[in-house]
Amino acid sequence: MNSKSQHIVKNPSGGWAVKRSGSSRVTKVYLNKKEAIERGRAIAKNQKSELYIHGVDGKVLEKDSYIMDAEK
Repeated sequence: MNSKSQHIVKNPSGGWAVKRSGSSRVTKVYLNKKEAIERGRAIAKNQKSELYIHGVDGKVLEKDSYIMDAEK
């Protein structure tokens, strides 16, 4: 897992958060999961990293990698 990876996680206070791998703080909290995924994907593409989308239970449901884009 890349240290710049972005994770979409359920926020304990409500909504969905974008969080960088290894960080104790979230980047931003969104009201719905779709908005959080859109922002997380944009960050992952920009940083040429990976995006992990978690379910309510915390398990990874989906993973997208944008690392290969760095080689183009």
